[in-house]
Amino acid sequence: MFLNTKLTDMIHEILIPIIKPGDTIVDATVGNGFDSLFLAKAVGPLGKVIGFDIQEQAIDHARQRLESEGLIDRVNLIHDSHSNIDKYISHPIGGAMFNLGYLPGGNEGIITQAKSTLEALEKISCLLSRGGFITIISYWGHSGGSEEKEAVEQFLSELDNKTFITAKFNFLNRSGSPPIVYLVQKL
Repeated sequence: MFLNTKLTDMIHEILIPIIKPGDTIVDATVGNGFDSLFLAKAVGPLGKVIGFDIQEQAIDHARQRLESEGLIDRVNLIHDSHSNIDKYISHPIGGAMFNLGYLPGGNEGIITQAKSTLEALEKISCLLSRGGFITIISYWGHSGGSEEKEAVEQFLSELDNKTFITAKFNFLNRSGSPPIVYLVQKL
């Protein structure tokens, strides 16, 4: 059943019909490179993925994963904050993916921050082409996660509803702080 799959896999299934070959897509939080790999396959040989992460370890893991699949030529990995996207991209993009929290298997003290995430979301929403998307999975069950989750929700709820559609998916019967999925599409 689809609700029993990993959230990232569910997001990938949602995006398959949306991403067009030749698109430029941002992986705003590269992590271990699974989304970068998915996106590199989806954009095809004429597309481009631009991945950001503040941790060199994440960039290294993603590079290894992409090289082993022969797809590194489709991806530009940038060791910088996603909030600095405007230093690297000025043309329209087809979409962006965020996984908020900390690097799985990495230092749990290094987390995404509300301030930089909001800066990135604002800049990316301005870069989206018509029909473009933003997906966000908020893993917020750690110190600082609740603040970021609330900031993201406020930002998304204030987007102009004549320009953007926003949605939230969360689990109702899981204990603790289960992850939340946010979906955005530019009209």
